[in-house]
Amino acid sequence: MHSLPIFVRLQGRHVILVGVGEAADAKRRLLERAGAIVVGENIGESAARLAIVVDDDAAVARLKARGVLVNAVDRPELCDFTLPAIVDRAPVLVAIGTGGASAGLAAALRQRLEALLPASLGRLADALFAARPAWRARYPEAGARRRAIAAALAPGGTYDPLQPASLLGTPPEQDGVAESNVVSMTLHSRDPDDLTLRQARLLANADCVTHAADVPAAILNRARADADRIACDTPPAGLSGLVVDVRMA
Repeated sequence: MHSLPIFVRLQGRHVILVGVGEAADAKRRLLERAGAIVVGENIGESAARLAIVVDDDAAVARLKARGVLVNAVDRPELCDFTLPAIVDRAPVLVAIGTGGASAGLAAALRQRLEALLPASLGRLADALFAARPAWRARYPEAGARRRAIAAALAPGGTYDPLQPASLLGTPPEQDGVAESNVVSMTLHSRDPDDLTLRQARLLANADCVTHAADVPAAILNRARADADRIACDTPPAGLSGLVVDVRMA
């Protein structure tokens, strides 16, 4: 990855904005929408750690010398961070970034996602958060709980994010979760875009991924970041949860 995507809480925090005009006005609106206190460059050096600069390379240099992280509008080579296109279904936020390569592409993808993601998505997220004690009570073991939630959120599931059958957020009576096991996956392509929908879901929900040494990292990266990865000839005994064993054909 060229950058680490993060969400920064700016409520009540100072953020420096340098520049005037339409681009600066748009950035000001975005910062204020996030609850930031927008200030000028001359604010005390310890008060702000982020800055957005429009058409002022000298200001970029001065702020970086102070240790401030800078977004230089339309100058990706000068940016410490970039601002994504945003789909807002609060509390759900979807950010699309291109590392400054093409704001137009990010905007086009945002428009597609705006049409795809229903307005109910935020209410569903709030309901699932409120129902966390109920999920913990029904599924005390973390792996089982995660798989049950994944099944409920899968396409056609009770809480399918694109077409939810319910917005209650509580565990459905029938969760459809299979017992923990080892699932073998044989790949005929080294391109992660050639993964079937089932293969992508298995990787996304695996507690552990065992794999041959020749399986591309791009495939393994489709698994959860906290899923164990074990390079081996055969899956070792004693693994718990959903184990996905990946081999090349």
